[in-house]
Amino acid sequence: MEYRTLGKTGLRVSEIGFGCGNVGGLMVRGTEQEQLEAVELALQLGINYFDTAPAYGNGQSETNLGRVLKQIKEDVFVATKVQIGVEDSQDIEGCVRRSLGTSLDRLGRDYVDVFQLHTPISPEAGDSGQNWRLSLDQVLGKNGVVEAFEAVRSEGMVRFLGFTGLGDTDALHEVTQSGCFDLVQSYFNLLNPSAGIAVPVGFGGQDFRQLINAAAENNLGVVIIRVMAGGALGGSVARTGYAAPSIGGGLAPGSEYNDDEARAGKLDFLVSGSLKSLPQAAVRFALDNPHVSTVLVGYSDNAQITEAAACSGMEPIPESMLERLAGLWATDFGI
Repeated sequence: MEYRTLGKTGLRVSEIGFGCGNVGGLMVRGTEQEQLEAVELALQLGINYFDTAPAYGNGQSETNLGRVLKQIKEDVFVATKVQIGVEDSQDIEGCVRRSLGTSLDRLGRDYVDVFQLHTPISPEAGDSGQNWRLSLDQVLGKNGVVEAFEAVRSEGMVRFLGFTGLGDTDALHEVTQSGCFDLVQSYFNLLNPSAGIAVPVGFGGQDFRQLINAAAENNLGVVIIRVMAGGALGGSVARTGYAAPSIGGGLAPGSEYNDDEARAGKLDFLVSGSLKSLPQAAVRFALDNPHVSTVLVGYSDNAQITEAAACSGMEPIPESMLERLAGLWATDFGI
């Protein structure tokens, strides 16, 4: 396993992270023994960054991760999140304190290394049709998220601050440039590379306008999320394995899951040489961006942990394949 610096935090994190969410779902739906063995294997392979959230399994992910880490007693980095809904918008600090306190209880820890906003961000607050979005003022302004985050940081409950890079592209860039956060979780994968690569006008998905580059310019760490595009790049038509049958649409901004599956079906040419599967190609593609700190992967079994970890230190994807990818992005995969 190779390691990279998580932006201004200075933390040396494994190139491959352990996503404890619903996609993959091992830390939500696995047995206690499966969860213990999975984390033990991850540690043996050099993985030291574990990402969870209260929203994953309605707290089960945090509880299960906390139980396993207590059994193993290894020194790892733990990241969790807070989701701020419309009902919380008049008391953001209260919501942050309640959520974080519950998370720490579940995890059995006095503090977390990384604490992240899990709510999408837009210029104005409102319902996007899929979920509630906070306004820029609610994030950066008086009595907002940043003030609340700094308050709990000053009390030693968290070390570093992050946000999930979903929502309105302009708003995400403004938050990135604000200097208030230490890292961003960025949506970046083979189907929508716009957070790291300029895409042509008319691109089918949301254009994140190289958010990863903006993060690097502002010395933010970059944690990649949805590297499997919510399971579409998991190599299975059924939403199993890297995907999760219980996950609905909306995981890929600007696209439908069935369309993403069709796009993924045109990427078989990437499975070549050291890349033994499409999931490995997906992970290696993300790691080939030098500004990426770590790539979160959700797992459903130990074989997937081994498969993902093997991507660290691999040769970059050949230029000839990247040229073929560029052709697919230019035509939106012909969808």
